[in-house]
Amino acid sequence: MIQTILIVVFVVVAGILILAATKPDSLRVERAAAIQAPPEKIFALIDDFRAWGSWSPWEKKDPAMKRTFGATTRGKGATYAWAGNKDVGQGSMEITASIPSSKIALKLDFLKPFEAHNSVEFTLETRGETTNVTWTMQGPTPFFAKIMHVFINMDRMVGADFEAGLAKLKAAAEK
Repeated sequence: MIQTILIVVFVVVAGILILAATKPDSLRVERAAAIQAPPEKIFALIDDFRAWGSWSPWEKKDPAMKRTFGATTRGKGATYAWAGNKDVGQGSMEITASIPSSKIALKLDFLKPFEAHNSVEFTLETRGETTNVTWTMQGPTPFFAKIMHVFINMDRMVGADFEAGLAKLKAAAEK
């Protein structure tokens, strides 16, 4: 009986590890929204970490979240760190590129609930009266994360937050 249980456990664990090995070596999540506002107005909401409170999908998940702003809060070199509950975790961001009204790139480092290092990019493209905003996050997927991805669809989970954030960004920019 015990031998049968051990064999079943071994087969299940081996199956999970084999499935994990088939997962991609990198994660990429991307969402986009069309916003009826000039790119300058949208850019200002993304390029300044102090403005993120008006649209970031994580701001309301932990009202008690501790925020630390760097000496510079906008443009290249701006930094922001947070520590919160299980819904927001702990980490930091730094703006690594800021091209007015067209692109903002960030270095995103998570410490909790698990360590991850990603790059984030916001691109803004004008089409008539509309600005198309694309939010992309990508980074390496270590084997431990691949095991998690067997059970959790990260694109769906993070993508839902991106969609909520873009909807709030749209509402804030279209005021």
